[in-house]
Amino acid sequence: MLFSLDSYSQSTITPEIQQTVIKNGVGLGSVIAVTVSWERNKSILWAILHGVFSWIYVIYYAVSR
Repeated sequence: MLFSLDSYSQSTITPEIQQTVIKNGVGLGSVIAVTVSWERNKSILWAILHGVFSWIYVIYYAVSR
């Protein structure tokens, strides 16, 4: 019984996998930039471009409003 509880308490995600997911994930700045760009321009191309520049566009949007 103690052995089975001990084996269930361990995490199956290794630090290498966790770092890869965080490293390759979409950032918060990109999500905000794409959302704001889509609401403002209704253009997929502008949304992609602003998503690439992410925080730069978010700061520009906040200053220009």
